[in-house]
Amino acid sequence: MEDFILHRRSIRRFQDKAVEVEKMNQLYEAARWAPSWGNQQCCELVVIEDPEMRGKLAALLSAKNPATKSFEQAPVIIAVCGMPKKSGYYKDQQVTRYENWFLYDLGIVSQNICLKAVELGLGTVIVGSFDHDKAEKLLSVPDGCELVSFIVLGYPDHAPSPPKRKTVPEFVHFGKYSTQ
Repeated sequence: MEDFILHRRSIRRFQDKAVEVEKMNQLYEAARWAPSWGNQQCCELVVIEDPEMRGKLAALLSAKNPATKSFEQAPVIIAVCGMPKKSGYYKDQQVTRYENWFLYDLGIVSQNICLKAVELGLGTVIVGSFDHDKAEKLLSVPDGCELVSFIVLGYPDHAPSPPKRKTVPEFVHFGKYSTQ
């Protein structure tokens, strides 16, 4: 069995090949089973396959964003949206230190999608630097819901080398946080 965590990479070049409906359905199931605060399931996904819409979204990315070309190349973009006042709240009252706990939940959903994609032979890159307001308007995201990121998805056209990572002793602390 492959270790999908070790093989996941940010893919920015894609083959000109559609993703099969069955594989897309498996990605939706992976998203559906992501844990969330109080099982609130604050996530909403918008799947964009239309090349014209992908081009419009690409135009909203930050200048020199390395994912720009992938928006036009990849067959699928998943807009990851969420309901901020659902996660981390109880009876409309914030009950965590962090009012944006929904970002944590959406991160788990995104990771589930990305890891399942690797298992299915697909590649992904998560993109968060874009004009959120214009993208929300373009995708008709309703009030009370926010577009947080895009997951660009398709068959990879390259296999990047693994990036340098910290060693376990560099970030794991036992008992209490230690700077030694």
